[in-house]
Amino acid sequence: MLKKEMLHIHTKSEIPVTKSGGVQPAQSYGAPDEAALEKINRYTRRSFGADELYTFPVALCDNEIDRDGERFTVQALRGLAKLFVGKTGVFDHNPQAKNQTARIYDCRVEQDTARLTSCGEPYSRLVAEAYLPRTDANRDFIAGLEAGIQKEVSVGCAVRSVTCSVCGADLKSGACEHRRGESYGGKLCCAVLDDPSDAYEWSFVAVPAQREAGVLKHFGGADGRAVLKFLRETGGETMLTPAQSEALVEEFDRLEAEAAAGREYRAVLEKDFLRFGALAQPGLAWESLKKASQVLSAPDLRNWAAEFRRQAEKTAPLSPQLAGSGREKKEDGNAPFRI
Repeated sequence: MLKKEMLHIHTKSEIPVTKSGGVQPAQSYGAPDEAALEKINRYTRRSFGADELYTFPVALCDNEIDRDGERFTVQALRGLAKLFVGKTGVFDHNPQAKNQTARIYDCRVEQDTARLTSCGEPYSRLVAEAYLPRTDANRDFIAGLEAGIQKEVSVGCAVRSVTCSVCGADLKSGACEHRRGESYGGKLCCAVLDDPSDAYEWSFVAVPAQREAGVLKHFGGADGRAVLKFLRETGGETMLTPAQSEALVEEFDRLEAEAAAGREYRAVLEKDFLRFGALAQPGLAWESLKKASQVLSAPDLRNWAAEFRRQAEKTAPLSPQLAGSGREKKEDGNAPFRI
């Protein structure tokens, strides 16, 4: 999608474009950590405290084909990651000072190798971290973010290269015979955007072009159990800080240690189940007992082993071995009177 109102500020070798997309519902993001605060204060006139700021992550664009039949290359996303740092967010691409909402203080490219785009490439997206001050004027906007009302975003940037994905023709100088959205020899046609030269702004919009760009869910805690609980409840994309990631790893290590102890305990229960089961029910095939021990829960194994033991003791009392020769002394009835 061309932004014609911007053409006059570019050379003929640059094509200004606006790419937009959908935003996922936001969570309460909390205050920035020390590393984020240091980056943010590069753009402020005074040093702000963490409690004075509100931060949130935004997926600006990706390498999937959008509704306009265009897509960025991964290399273009990497270039835009540098260009968008410091850029201001506005509304509806209206570059007026009163429309400014938040500023990007960090940007990176994320890749999901387990997911492929419609062109068969690993899915990649450009993710930015944005901030704004916690003020009375911004209270409604922050509430809109958290409620998922302020949801779709779009980016305005300039690229030097626009080519056909099928034949590689330079679409800046004219169209080729291929039509976007149609397949030719199994290859889907789209316009490939590459070699970005500038990034103007990013905007909150009503109708996006890219389906997956926008504010991402973010969890603010740093407790491993809480992170796991949040992941189960949301089931969506979540961004973790280094502290949260470390806490999650520590929680996994703790769970693995508990699991190892649990496996040892179960092995003891299975051994008792098989031993007493064979004594109490000698007619049962060993293979049947073995299969049962593998599917029963730990409480069931414990209960069945105890019952098998009671049954076995009725038919063959399980007496502890005596020290020495192993022979019991005959009781003469005078034990209470011995000193």
